[in-house]
Amino acid sequence: MRKWVEATGKTVENAIENGLKMLGVSKDKVEVEIIDKGSKGVFGLIGARPAKVKLIIKKDYEAIAKTFLRDVLDKMGLKCEIQIKDEDDILKINLVGPKMSVLIGHKGETLDALQYLLSLVINKDNEVNEFKKVLLDTQNYRKKREEALIKLANRLAYKVKRYNKSITLEPMNPYERRIIHSALQNHPDVITYSIGEEPFRRVVIDLKNKEA
Repeated sequence: MRKWVEATGKTVENAIENGLKMLGVSKDKVEVEIIDKGSKGVFGLIGARPAKVKLIIKKDYEAIAKTFLRDVLDKMGLKCEIQIKDEDDILKINLVGPKMSVLIGHKGETLDALQYLLSLVINKDNEVNEFKKVLLDTQNYRKKREEALIKLANRLAYKVKRYNKSITLEPMNPYERRIIHSALQNHPDVITYSIGEEPFRRVVIDLKNKEA
């Protein structure tokens, strides 16, 4: 199937209709770029030119995600329901079924890896400004992990203040590091920053004003 087409017509609407016929899709499946609104010219003859548009077929992110995930899950021997919502320009995917702990893996490593691969598939051939964010979850793991990290951040912040000594956390992915930074960004006594290179980048929790 062609991904885009340029079409002309007496009016912009005529041009769009002609383009849709060429692509064989409905209007809700395309993005319309008006190249030239056209002109009737003088007396409808002199200087007249047709309207010209470019129609680009929208990516069906949900279909792409379902096809990829179904293939991977079948190979893993996991039977589950794939629930997808496109909200706030984020493709939110929830997997529901038995044995989902296998999909989560140690500290979410398997889930994160699958999410990363899915993001690559979803954004294949996309321009940089067209990046589609993907959030993959199961058994409400993301929310539980976020709550656990916030508690960890506050507990460690207390220790940093009490013992006047910085604490370096274990390596975390960018998503989890942001949770730690966000949890402590308004803390009166400590600051956070990251050190190291991916995938071993770590968050450091330190005192704002160290004692001399």
